[in-house]
Amino acid sequence: MKSMEEMLKAAQQAAETIQKQMTETQAKLDAMEVEGVSGGGLVKIRCSAKGRVIAVAIDDSLMQPSDKQMLEDLVAAAFNDARSKADQVAGEEMAKAQQGMGLPPGFQLPF
Repeated sequence: MKSMEEMLKAAQQAAETIQKQMTETQAKLDAMEVEGVSGGGLVKIRCSAKGRVIAVAIDDSLMQPSDKQMLEDLVAAAFNDARSKADQVAGEEMAKAQQGMGLPPGFQLPF
């Protein structure tokens, strides 16, 4: 039978392993890119799977003062599309990481 000290040490090591894997997963997510698109490709936003915006591309045809409101709407739509894709990729990667840690599906870890 293991002593309380041995069990606490094992629990601490398991927690450290999970923290290391979570840190690695977060770094992986920040390196993965998704692209949000709106206006049939007139506005594109690239962001990391963590949601960090990397680049915004706006077609020259939208650079008219009279189209300002439409352009703003398209940028917001492209960002929301990119954010949705980033959330999906992040969810998939977190599920993979949790499986690798032996955690049950759906277990919520803070990140």
